[in-house]
Amino acid sequence: MLTNRSKVVVKKQMNFWERIYLPAVLGGVVITIKHLFRRKATVRFPEVKRYISAVWRGQHVLKRDEHGAERCTACGLCAVACPAEAITMTAAERKKGEEGLYREEKYASVYEINMLRCIFCGLCEEACPKEAIFLTDRIESTDYSRQAFIYGKDKLVEAVDNRIDVTKRQTPEVLEFKQQKLLSHNR
Repeated sequence: MLTNRSKVVVKKQMNFWERIYLPAVLGGVVITIKHLFRRKATVRFPEVKRYISAVWRGQHVLKRDEHGAERCTACGLCAVACPAEAITMTAAERKKGEEGLYREEKYASVYEINMLRCIFCGLCEEACPKEAIFLTDRIESTDYSRQAFIYGKDKLVEAVDNRIDVTKRQTPEVLEFKQQKLLSHNR
């Protein structure tokens, strides 16, 4: 008679087929053969481009205005709005003779985005009152070092001769809002 204090361990005996593992091995071979005849999920990237949605958020870009000056005024709203705290910046005052380089008297002398922390939510884009930062449809680049994923102004600011079109990301309501010249940030 067994009491509650004594425990009896009952081991299940494996039959002959379970001991030689033959059904398990054959099941694995059948699964492998099934996968040989399925459609491949891999895309040959340089030759074939994958379809990307129009609202897909990719690599960041700091925009310039129509005269080629940087739009960013280092207000810090994008850094505050970023839930991953991936954006850091340092503000500086524009010096005499730099009127063509920077749009306002204050500009971001250092602007960095840690792409390893960024979650590509687009809140920085929505928070910017000067429409200085946008997420483009470019695919993010790869690298082997962590330091290469901290993007500075050298990687973020668009070139003057190679402008990036972001008009497809702007809704008709936004474009109508930009036409109101009485608002200070539309001047």
